[in-house]
Amino acid sequence: MSQQRAHVIIPTVVLHQIDSVVGQRKRSQFLTAAAEKELMRLKQLAALKKYAGSWAKKSHPELEKKGGSARFVRQLRRESDRRL
Repeated sequence: MSQQRAHVIIPTVVLHQIDSVVGQRKRSQFLTAAAEKELMRLKQLAALKKYAGSWAKKSHPELEKKGGSARFVRQLRRESDRRL
């Protein structure tokens, strides 16, 4: 993966905390991993918002019964096991 330098302003307290945990020589690695993790979380939130409500209860009445979702998952797992 190519890399590029970026000038980033970080509060001194935060920078000292990062250094105390990972050390000065690992700052970039730590901040990259933290940014990637946060980007993934934000993408997941956006997807959840985009598709919220797309699962209609009326389309799956079997899941409304007590234990319905657990039964549904067990059935999917059995089908998967049979294919193997």
